[in-house]
Amino acid sequence: MPADAKPIASVWTRPHHPQREQLTREQIVATAIKLLDSDGVEALSMRKLGARLGAGATSLYRHVANRDELVQLAVDDVYGELDLPASAERTQWRTTVARTAAEVRAMVLRHPWIAPELGQVGLIHIGPNATRMTAELLTQFEAAGFPADEKHEAAATLMSYVIGIATTEAAYVSLIARSGSTERAWVADHSPDFDQDADPRQLRENRFGYGLDRILDGLAARLEPGSDRAARWHGDEG
Repeated sequence: MPADAKPIASVWTRPHHPQREQLTREQIVATAIKLLDSDGVEALSMRKLGARLGAGATSLYRHVANRDELVQLAVDDVYGELDLPASAERTQWRTTVARTAAEVRAMVLRHPWIAPELGQVGLIHIGPNATRMTAELLTQFEAAGFPADEKHEAAATLMSYVIGIATTEAAYVSLIARSGSTERAWVADHSPDFDQDADPRQLRENRFGYGLDRILDGLAARLEPGSDRAARWHGDEG
């Protein structure tokens, strides 16, 4: 970094000095996540959060500089819920990558408010839990045999699909929740051809799995002998 360059403004680049009081940053973040889960990101304010904690907003500002910092902390805390698989051998890479993808999708569906936040620059790769997830995913692609310059693109392609479909799915699930209906009843009312014996949740699982398999098929093709991967990747096709 150039000597005159300024660090990116983030909770992760600002020194954290624990306060000598009963309220902790961990408590603040945990309560914020509960509020976000129940009311959505638009409802989050330092005053409302302070009321839930029985503390004034001033007390919260001793731990987080502003609402944006609080959201950064909440996002990374949610990333910490991921149950990531151990690094795989080359022959197992597809199974472990698929499991990581499924974990991220499940995370978004548990916390629908996080979906739009994942598109914000600086939120995905800065926090320690998000960084751990990214590093593990890159390790999985490296174990598969992707070269250093391509494993990042492979991971980005996968996550673009997962976050994209999970964002749409989270919006759909949230809409049904706000309607007060069940998913089965909502789908039956809006889809005349819906099979009453079908499980809407399983249909969503199947749709996600189909798209994921096609993404992984394309990535796997890059590893097949004779695919001329390097030439195609670097644009050297004759």
